[in-house]
Amino acid sequence: MISFVAGTTAELIKIAPVYHALMNRGTKALLWFTAQHVHDVPEVLEDLRLPEPDEWLVPREVATHVERPAQVPRWAMTVARTAYARRAELRRALTDDGRPGLVIVHGDTFTTPYGAFLGRLLGARVAHVEAGTRSGSLLSPLPEEANRRVAAHMVDIHFAPTSREVRNLRRARGVVVDTGANTVIDALRFAKGNEKVAFDLPERFGLVTLHRFELLRRPERYREVLELLRDASAHTPLVYLVGPPERERLEQLDLYHLFDDERFLLRPKLRYLEFLPVLARAAFVVTDSGGLQEECAYLGVPCAIHRERTERHQGLGQNIVLTGMRTEGLKKFLDDPEALRHPSTLDRYHPSETIVETLAQLGFC
Repeated sequence: MISFVAGTTAELIKIAPVYHALMNRGTKALLWFTAQHVHDVPEVLEDLRLPEPDEWLVPREVATHVERPAQVPRWAMTVARTAYARRAELRRALTDDGRPGLVIVHGDTFTTPYGAFLGRLLGARVAHVEAGTRSGSLLSPLPEEANRRVAAHMVDIHFAPTSREVRNLRRARGVVVDTGANTVIDALRFAKGNEKVAFDLPERFGLVTLHRFELLRRPERYREVLELLRDASAHTPLVYLVGPPERERLEQLDLYHLFDDERFLLRPKLRYLEFLPVLARAAFVVTDSGGLQEECAYLGVPCAIHRERTERHQGLGQNIVLTGMRTEGLKKFLDDPEALRHPSTLDRYHPSETIVETLAQLGFC
């Protein structure tokens, strides 16, 4: 039996195409959820046609959205206690169909090494989707780089997005497979037909998502980038999508005065199927999200990644600019983002099919 271990909405989005590819081959898979994210999970499951999780590794009645580093230890202990207490039941579920047990983890959240360890605890093999991404610095981005490296030591089937990640895994034990692209490209195709937009948008606008601890915990850096974006909005309106942590930080730092409803707009974070039409209509993107970097790379949308480092190389030197978290780098991008627009490669790759074909060859489906 195959079980996906996921804990965030981003992980659900990226495993959904693999889950459906398995189902299309007649292979049933389980979904075990660690509840790192709680907000919007029912809506994301519905949008992606995923079932309710078979297991909540944080009991649903006590699950709390993990928004701050201080919440992580309690969440981690709850996952560990639940998994250990129910290990016999989880092991039986993995061997119920008579096939070898396989646990699939994704990406670089705290759930990634936890899920890999759980697979080992249950005596299953472990596969990692989006394996091998490296920034070159253990502390940046933190904790993602550490999560990836820890998980890699417990994984024996590594699904790497490109040949670059394959090279990063040259010393890894087990099977390393080049899937050609990240599974987010399959999720983008799945959601491509949706045109529903949750709010009115300017005719031409730039899209902003800045949410990482790496930026929010540095008040001067956060203030500096928002002031720069406020000035840039005089030329092109900007739409900043924010969740509760960003709103809390804006209030703490008294930064709400930078926004208005004509040039620099604050709008709530959107469900995935609501977000994609906004992304598709954006003239350009400013973000600190590695996932959004990949989506923009495949779509050809000009994008500035406001981070010191990125573990992803997709689009760099083409339509993607890494600012190094320097305002001069972001300002240069904002001067002429349209010059970076590239053709879409959305229909070129089908990584989920590559993953499922490999699992079939290995006897898991």
